[in-house]
Amino acid sequence: MQLSITGQQLEITDSLRSYITEKMERIERHFDHVVNAHFVLHVQKQVHEAEATLNAPGATIHANAKSGQMYAAIDTLIDKLDAQVRKYKEKHADHHQREGGVSAQIEPQSESQSEL
Repeated sequence: MQLSITGQQLEITDSLRSYITEKMERIERHFDHVVNAHFVLHVQKQVHEAEATLNAPGATIHANAKSGQMYAAIDTLIDKLDAQVRKYKEKHADHHQREGGVSAQIEPQSESQSEL
């Protein structure tokens, strides 16, 4: 996965970069098909805002969060992204049962039963 972090009115420190990378591992555990992720961090007066866009095959997931502290905004953002990723994954999961499931246990009727 390609990760890019941009700061507006803010310098991206190594600790911020490692914090975001560490938090993204949580999303990758749930959904490993993320191709790239772009984070934008803003600071306006006392409001810290974090935005993220994740690109995966067939999906673009976007979220943003605001808080009084940047780390809190990142935590909230990751929670929102994680919820959206889990929802996307569940929506696109194959829910059909395969061999050994309920549909495979139904036996065809014999000729004597079908004539009744």
